[in-house]
Amino acid sequence: MYRARYLDSAGNVRIGEYDDGFVWNDGNSLAVEDVYMLPPVVPSKIVCVGLNYAGHAEETGSKIPDRPLLFLKPPNTLASPNSEVELLSGKDRIDYEAELAVIIGRQCRNVSAADVNDVIDGYSVMNDISNRDDQLIEQNWIRGKAFDNSAPLGPVVATPDEVPRDAEIELRLNGRVEQQAPLTDFIFEIPEIIEEITQYMTLERGDVISTGTPAGVGALSDGDKISISVDGIPPLNHSVRIAD
Repeated sequence: MYRARYLDSAGNVRIGEYDDGFVWNDGNSLAVEDVYMLPPVVPSKIVCVGLNYAGHAEETGSKIPDRPLLFLKPPNTLASPNSEVELLSGKDRIDYEAELAVIIGRQCRNVSAADVNDVIDGYSVMNDISNRDDQLIEQNWIRGKAFDNSAPLGPVVATPDEVPRDAEIELRLNGRVEQQAPLTDFIFEIPEIIEEITQYMTLERGDVISTGTPAGVGALSDGDKISISVDGIPPLNHSVRIAD
């Protein structure tokens, strides 16, 4: 099953079931192109995992970490699926990063790796957009990772049964494949990631864990069109606006 958030014609936020290009609510259906799709959850925080694919670590000249490398994106970073995402101007390089997003289903702390299925609501797709100009010269990555609209997310929350264990993630930039890898290439698997995070912080219902990006990261330009797919989840599509 797929769950989506959207605005109806009166501007009300609705939650409905997504099915083959339509959203359903109380027995009524609307075509996705006739509604404004919203990020499928409203998280208190997005916890991101860096360098979780060996190929991406290699392309950045980084060592593989010995435990999950974590950083935060606050709620202001969210951007809607199917939207034009306005990004920072005056930067030399702003990169796309395709990632599988884990959606947390209930408040949790100190979750063991064996029990993570009890706290996972489902999965979505995220673009962890990165401002390399500032990321490379600051320690805590606030300017590099936490700027407005740097986390397009959606279009749905897919229940865990929809996503096969051998799923692949793929990013297309203007129709051209730039990133592609199986999720089995994770350095740190989802149970280990959740166990590590919840040793340090409480996760709330609707919080997002973005699990890292494969090799093939590259720069975005004004007018670019992005499509990110994970097997079993409808693709996240958005365009890019970078003002002169």
